[in-house]
Amino acid sequence: MWRKRTGMWLGAAVSLLLVAAVAAWLVPQGVQADKQLGNWKTVQVARTELAKVEDLSTAFHRVAVAVRPSVVSIRTVRHVRQAADVPRPEIPEEFRRFFDDDLFERFFHMPQMPREFQARGQGSGVIVSSEGYILTNNHVVRGAERLEVKLADGRKFPAKVVGSDPKTDLAVLKIDAPGLIPAKLGDSDKTKVGEWVLAIGSPFGLDLTVTAGIISAKGRSNIGVADYEDFLQTDAAINPGNSGGPLVNMRGEVIGINTAIRSGSGVNAGVGFAIPSNMARRVMDSLIRTGRVDRGYLGVGIQDLNEQLARSFGYDKTQGVLVSQVMPGSPANKAGFQVGDIIVRYNGKLVEDAHHLRHLVADTEIGTRVPVVVFRKGREHTLQVTVGRLPSGQTVASAGTETPAPQVSAERRLGLHVQQMTGELAQRFGYQKELEGVVVVRSEGVARLAGIRPGDVILSVGDVKVKSLEQFRQALAKHDLEKGVRLLVRSPRGATRFVFIAAEAE
Repeated sequence: MWRKRTGMWLGAAVSLLLVAAVAAWLVPQGVQADKQLGNWKTVQVARTELAKVEDLSTAFHRVAVAVRPSVVSIRTVRHVRQAADVPRPEIPEEFRRFFDDDLFERFFHMPQMPREFQARGQGSGVIVSSEGYILTNNHVVRGAERLEVKLADGRKFPAKVVGSDPKTDLAVLKIDAPGLIPAKLGDSDKTKVGEWVLAIGSPFGLDLTVTAGIISAKGRSNIGVADYEDFLQTDAAINPGNSGGPLVNMRGEVIGINTAIRSGSGVNAGVGFAIPSNMARRVMDSLIRTGRVDRGYLGVGIQDLNEQLARSFGYDKTQGVLVSQVMPGSPANKAGFQVGDIIVRYNGKLVEDAHHLRHLVADTEIGTRVPVVVFRKGREHTLQVTVGRLPSGQTVASAGTETPAPQVSAERRLGLHVQQMTGELAQRFGYQKELEGVVVVRSEGVARLAGIRPGDVILSVGDVKVKSLEQFRQALAKHDLEKGVRLLVRSPRGATRFVFIAAEAE
């Protein structure tokens, strides 16, 4: 019996030892297998990501190959006249004794500058029609006496300017050449921030250079390049010579015409601007059809809102545009617009600011009747306006200088020194006829900081029109100056604007 039990225990012990030995061998193998599996997964992920990068690279290549035949280099020649020779500096005669005649002439002779010479320039463009029409920038061809277009295949052709539009910095050229490959203009309104794009052109004379980046922003304005600015911003490298070349999306469509860079050095700093293709298309079609660009016209002076101005009209937003002037006989005047109206919607679209409204009006076909929603005295009203043609030298809806209100007995606390308008004062400040009202003869403190200058005429205080010094002072006395007051001001140039100013606490 004892032997039987001993044998059983020995058998169990041997079995446990075998299990332990097998486990000791299997576990490391399992760990090793897991490690190998992990490495395999890592490799697979790396291969997948590499494939994505290669796909993007392939996409860049295909777009570049498709669009480059449509991109051209533009060479210009301008005839420049030198206004005058560079004068020789006046050297005191007694100074000559330190030099002999030869040394004096060597050191102080100023060579005569040529009176006439040829200035050569270069830019880019994009073929948009098999008939030979080319889109580029106005500043590329402005003043050029001769234009030469070089195609991607090396052929060169003389070009003529079909039309140009300095207000958008666009121009259309035409060449007579067989076998042209036009690019497709895309819909720039559908472009998204973060979208990949390629810029193609001839920076520094290096033809058909391709750079890549993304759309950094849309609707950029106040860049100082043109009157009508609604730029696409990109970090694709744009340098001198790229002007007029295309900005292309990953479908090979031209969504912009490269125009300008912002840089302290004059070369790419990652901030470039392109005219949206939709704007370029409208300008191009008009130039080809009529040789000029017609724009819609309302005939109002407008400015952006700030919180104080908006609040003074009982309006709880800063979105919209404040009407500060209505031109007599203009479409806006005939439609019933009033000074102090806040334009909220134009033809069904929310109006963001003065810049936005100017573009909406300019792009409206002449003679179109559009609904405009305005906020007036606490309520919204819909006005029907028939858009006119922008007269030469006018703006569709002129934006007055909107100056934010900075925050020292009434008018003097505001920094205003005013007098009743007289014929002598009208003549002094350059008014063509004698006006009623109160004229500013000196401004200081908050008034000056708010942009009020000598010669400005104050037309109203709050909602009260003022035609005399007494009316002005009575109206001003009804306001808490520390909370601020809204003034309607006319400048000697005829522009009117609203200004909101507040006196400092006493």
